[in-house]
Amino acid sequence: MEKLEIEATEFSPHVILSSQPTRFEISGESRPENTGRFYTPIINWLKEYKLYLSTNKRTNPQSPLIFEFKFEYFNSTSAKYIMDILFELDSFRADDYHFMVKWYADTLDEDMKEAGEEFSKLIEVPFEFIER
Repeated sequence: MEKLEIEATEFSPHVILSSQPTRFEISGESRPENTGRFYTPIINWLKEYKLYLSTNKRTNPQSPLIFEFKFEYFNSTSAKYIMDILFELDSFRADDYHFMVKWYADTLDEDMKEAGEEFSKLIEVPFEFIER
């Protein structure tokens, strides 16, 4: 499966979604002009990845797949798409594939930590909160 990498801009985050080696990360600021256009390929890639796992009979890894969110800032429109990504990760459980979210926040950024905590309450994907 092809890797999806989107370079960061002043307004959009860096994205790496890769099946080989397995890596899932979104980092930086998220306030793109057209949030839907930016995030739709990410959500579609995750849907294709789930299909890829099931059609290629990939075995369920012993440990969960890790998706890392390393936001410095995101606006309210981005929050809706972040939630869509988390719902997509949660949907992997139906096929016995499990994700874990690592949510990074600067030590002094209480808003970012609280945003992650709020997201974690809405889905069953386990969250690990990491201060940096």
